[in-house]
Amino acid sequence: MKYVILLGDGMADYPTDKLGGKTPLMCAFTPHLDQIAAEGTLGLVDTIPEGMKPGSDVATLSVLGYDPTQNYTGRGPLEAASMGINLGPNDIAYRCNLVTIGQKDTPEAFMEDFTAGHISSWEAREIILDINSVLGSDKFQFYPGVGYRHLMVWRNATSSPQTTPPHDITGKQISEYLPHGDCAEDINELTQKTSEILFNHPMNIEREQAGKKRANSIWLWGQGRKPQIVPLTKKYNLQGGMISAVDLLKGIGSLAGLKVLNVEGATGYIDTNYEGKTKMALDALKFMDFVFLHLEAPDEMGHEGNAEGKIKAIELFDEKIVGPVLNNIASFGDYRVIVLSDHPTPVDIRTHVSDPSPFAVLSSIKEENKASGLAFTEENAKKTGILISPGHLLMEKFIQNWKNFVSG
Repeated sequence: MKYVILLGDGMADYPTDKLGGKTPLMCAFTPHLDQIAAEGTLGLVDTIPEGMKPGSDVATLSVLGYDPTQNYTGRGPLEAASMGINLGPNDIAYRCNLVTIGQKDTPEAFMEDFTAGHISSWEAREIILDINSVLGSDKFQFYPGVGYRHLMVWRNATSSPQTTPPHDITGKQISEYLPHGDCAEDINELTQKTSEILFNHPMNIEREQAGKKRANSIWLWGQGRKPQIVPLTKKYNLQGGMISAVDLLKGIGSLAGLKVLNVEGATGYIDTNYEGKTKMALDALKFMDFVFLHLEAPDEMGHEGNAEGKIKAIELFDEKIVGPVLNNIASFGDYRVIVLSDHPTPVDIRTHVSDPSPFAVLSSIKEENKASGLAFTEENAKKTGILISPGHLLMEKFIQNWKNFVSG
């Protein structure tokens, strides 16, 4: 049996006036997603436990069968695992965004762009390395990642302040969202020192001259210590791979015992290498039991409030990933394929929400399909009456007990 997870990050949405009261999934042309939903089993999965902040970190742990209330310590340490950064028991890893702050150094300063204009990895790498050369020490260390997504590790930290994800406050004044509580002064002072480096940084001057946004600040958030996770390889006795452009998913995959399969040209944005990801997945299935393929683009479009862009990202996911996998998976023998959104990222809200998301499973074994006859949309998933909650129960059903679940 081959097991394939195809995850369109943030695909789920709310009906929006931008689309005549429909969601992007309802508007998108998705024949392959619809085939899986119609011929297989369609439902909703609740990936965000009550009281936890909605995000891809918590949601992906749920999708892979881990209870976030027991296994989640923060986003930073998950990304550290991807980057091969060793964390001691007292080290705290922070996600470090390069961002653009509007009206900087004024009382009205606001989060203009949590991606610094989707700064490229090579531009960002130069900036982060320069920050580390000036401010790096036995206490604070900066590590370059992908695009605007980087890492800061506080070695032997005694505590940490409360922080806010920058994508949650787009367009809002930052003053009330700055780190607060234990050790907040240390983090805010470090942020201010980086701003001084960024003010006249050559890369920012070049970007400004090219009409691009300046990366004029860092934003530290998502901190935590190293989590304890039992690898899927031991839990289910299988070999598997993780395909993603972003360090968060790679880190979770690594901790879960999955081999991280890197694809050249994978960007974490709508311009990613779709064909390369799909080819990697199909090649991996020749010698692996399990492949998890993640696409970030729908989530990014949701954060931008870009309804048409989100439709396009979903259609590309369907055409260039879901379709080719569906058309070739039978050559490996028996299989189960699941397509899903990890959480909604509504274009009207421009951040994550905790509502359950649609999923659909298609099995090569006829008795393992309910054959809903419905298209892959939020509304149709709700109509089926199937809700898996808490969401971390989905993986065990998918791998071990799908036939019993469908027939039960």
